[in-house]
Amino acid sequence: MLEFINDSMEERYALAMDRIEGILQEQTVPAPFDSYFKSVAQFLMQMKRVREQLISGAAENFSLEEWQKINRKMYQDILPEHYTLSFGNPDYATAVLGEIHGKILSFLYTELRGIIGYIFEGLLEETVVHLELFIEIYNCFEQEQLPSYKEIQQIIYWFVSDYSDVFVTERIRQSVDPARDFAAGIILDSDLTDLRYLYRFGEYVTESELQTAKFLNSLSEDEIQSMADTYTEGYRIGFVHGGKDLSKKQTVNIRYHLGFERMIRAAIGNFEKLGLKPVIFRYALSTVNKRQAMRIGYTGAVPNMQFDYDHREDCAIYLDKKFVERRLGVMRSAYETFKTLANGHAGPAVVEVFGEKPFTPESKENVYHLSGKQQQLMVSMNNEGAQLVNQYIIGKERSFTIIAFPIPEIGPQFEEIFRETVKINTLDYELYQKIQQTIIDALDAGNRAHIVGCGENRTDLTVMFHPLNDPEKETIFENCVADVNIPVGEVFTSPQLTGTNGVLHVTKVYLNELEYKDLCLTFCDGKVTDYSCGNFDTEEANWEFIQANLLFHHDTLPLGEFAIGTNTTAYAMAKKYDISAKLPILIAEKMGPHFAVGDTCYSWEEDTPVYNPDGKEIIARDNEISLLRKEDPGKAYFGCHTDITIPYEELGLLEVLGENGYHKEIIRNGRFVLAGTEALNKALG
Repeated sequence: MLEFINDSMEERYALAMDRIEGILQEQTVPAPFDSYFKSVAQFLMQMKRVREQLISGAAENFSLEEWQKINRKMYQDILPEHYTLSFGNPDYATAVLGEIHGKILSFLYTELRGIIGYIFEGLLEETVVHLELFIEIYNCFEQEQLPSYKEIQQIIYWFVSDYSDVFVTERIRQSVDPARDFAAGIILDSDLTDLRYLYRFGEYVTESELQTAKFLNSLSEDEIQSMADTYTEGYRIGFVHGGKDLSKKQTVNIRYHLGFERMIRAAIGNFEKLGLKPVIFRYALSTVNKRQAMRIGYTGAVPNMQFDYDHREDCAIYLDKKFVERRLGVMRSAYETFKTLANGHAGPAVVEVFGEKPFTPESKENVYHLSGKQQQLMVSMNNEGAQLVNQYIIGKERSFTIIAFPIPEIGPQFEEIFRETVKINTLDYELYQKIQQTIIDALDAGNRAHIVGCGENRTDLTVMFHPLNDPEKETIFENCVADVNIPVGEVFTSPQLTGTNGVLHVTKVYLNELEYKDLCLTFCDGKVTDYSCGNFDTEEANWEFIQANLLFHHDTLPLGEFAIGTNTTAYAMAKKYDISAKLPILIAEKMGPHFAVGDTCYSWEEDTPVYNPDGKEIIARDNEISLLRKEDPGKAYFGCHTDITIPYEELGLLEVLGENGYHKEIIRNGRFVLAGTEALNKALG
């Protein structure tokens, strides 16, 4: 039966490609649309040739230079230097094709680019249905009268709805099934000294990925193994500290950036000793599976972040209540099909990278935006989707770990910064554990923290703590050492919302790879009531930017976390190499007090007891909103958690206050002043 299906799909593929090849010779579509369809057809014929070379084995004999030429050609149209005149650019597509058809044909162009990944992975059905979508829309433009926007929109609507069972089901299977081993096979079977292996993924490869792989090849086996051990041991300890049984699990999801394969191979070996097989899936290619411009999964270089940003809300074309019901229904069915695999999944192990040139998006006129109703639908769909995931990949039984390394784009001192980062990732956690316990003891004696900025920073915020009933056995703050969250260096809590009031301000911060200038959030009883930034010329544009990319279309978000970062060594490194703007939140959050908007750190696991190394139970795992899960989980979670850090140099005062005039200063003018924390200032000079 499977052979028949494959034969049938190959036949459909051949017919579609023959038809697309004919488009290049035809003159049946009026200008300017003929230029668009011929441009896309040329790209698709290029991918046909690539597939033939992969299947025949000819690609195995390509030189590095030949692979580089092919790789660049696949992505060249959306690279920044070509993007101005690319149909992937909604402004250009609208200027050439008109307001009725420009945006939606730009979406089609973008969706078809996913064929690169499908062809390299051998996902024939995903490839075929996209080819047929292109032909169907092309046929509409062959008619005497141009199709209306509604006609094209309906074709796309039914495409994403009808084929949700293909795209969503495959995405879920890739996330839990180690038999979907395309990436793992490349990592384990390739000669990693032959850098041609990087091109086998089908991802965009730049000099940065090549230089990263070369650098890792220059390290000794001991150095590579040490990096892998830090990464996998953090994952294991996360289960130990969480009181979770790792022996019940069979798989781990590895997410990383191309170039780190040598370390990932060593990590796979470590995970296998823990009884875990790797599941390594690419970031989402289909619009049905995307979440704005975020790349969740393994990835190569991002060809053009503006391109991803421009298409972050293309789902506005088709997002309605029926589609949401359809997608959730497919998710439910897929998880039920793969429920045994899902139950055996242990959670993600993430390797982040940093050093890319900071991205400040350009606001464009002709991009899609979700309507108010669609925003509510998106929030609802994400919430219900998260509940489904938690039902099958049980939250209280899974864990995670995250570690970060620089890439060559960080500058000429890359290798030096890389080695410094390795040191930061392996700092003496016992020393930090002791110092952080001193801070926690001071915090536990109070009932609120007061944070004030200095210089241009306008922060003036009071954060309320949960009450302690039994200080001998309970604590409010978690003593975070290097386990799930590498590197070491923070104490954190889920604040009490009532009484948490004031203004949080940072002059510049990077959140989810986007720069925010003069970001200001106002809190009333722990919820965001007002917000602004200085990215764009108008208040409306700034408001929309925050609403879409920080609040994720929620009307408000609560303060889900308050933390004090203690990793002054990381802060000193950032200042020494002037790379503060390039550090990931994973490290940046350890370099000052930080505040997360969205879910608490314990979302979906609030009822699971958590203990500090001193044996005390961390009781601040809930807030007034997460408690709503007992009545309606849809009201308790937001599906986001974004950390905002005030750097030490912008911090005037962080003090803890309590009953009967209790008062302890922890940080003043960017330096730790609490007795027992003085060692943290050594790195600051």
